Amino acid sequence: MTMFGAVEAGGTKFVCAVGSASGGSLRTTAIPTRDPDTTFADIAGFFRQAGELGPLAGVGLASFGPIGLDPAAPTYGHILATTKPGWEGTNMVARLRDLVDVPVALDTDVNAAALAEVERSAEAIRNLAYVTIGTGIGVGLVVDGRTVKGFGHPEVGHALVRRHPAHGDFPGTCRFHGDCLEGLAAGPAVAAAWPSSGQSFAPDHPFWAVESDYIAQLCMTLILTSSPERIVLGGGVMQQEALFPLIRARTLELLGGYVHGRSDMETMERLIVPPVCNEPPGLVGAYLLAEHQ
Repeated sequence: MTMFGAVEAGGTKFVCAVGSASGGSLRTTAIPTRDPDTTFADIAGFFRQAGELGPLAGVGLASFGPIGLDPAAPTYGHILATTKPGWEGTNMVARLRDLVDVPVALDTDVNAAALAEVERSAEAIRNLAYVTIGTGIGVGLVVDGRTVKGFGHPEVGHALVRRHPAHGDFPGTCRFHGDCLEGLAAGPAVAAAWPSSGQSFAPDHPFWAVESDYIAQLCMTLILTSSPERIVLGGGVMQQEALFPLIRARTLELLGGYVHGRSDMETMERLIVPPVCNEPPGLVGAYLLAEHQ
């Protein structure tokens, strides 16, 4: 079997693996995200030990952003403006290539996850949106089988949304925009808005209505702008599976019957779904990046 390396670089942890998209991972590890030097030293240790399994044909890097994706730009592979201390300006591609000495293919973690969900779908899908709702809110888009990239990459998590009345004067937690979608609905925003509730909410807690409304606004925006055949919702916040029916119902309500073919609950249940990948979608996507470069 031709082997590839995969790195899913996240704000909380880096998941590193050796294997392939079809065969799965032969070896994997999770490395806490600290400063770049310490984190990449641990990544080097993993790939050094994994060398006993055989040579790699390439490595796929599915990275948190914002990150430069234009190969012709001087910022290619560099982390751009970020809230993660010490990471802004880090050349992710160059540092990883120095460790593995093979070609490195790059995309965002959410774009890679979107690729993986298309690959793993039981149906022939060409257009898909992958949303992760956790430490931040990231959106990856696959349109006609290819991830969406231009001068940068989609940053829909920072779109402005209508504030829910139950949020009162909560200012939001986004360092750049305050009450953008991420500042109102990502994990840190949930914890800041209702600190005494932790992550366990009573059925009548306003969290359910507020969170499902914000994510439904995102789903509506995606439907109206990129016409996805699937919207996959992942990340830590979406581990609370009771959100799914609330989001579907609210999305249907917000659309108001305007979009043909998106006007009944049965369609919403097929459209807005959890991930199907058994392994983390970003990791599977990283293998696909390496294999397709």
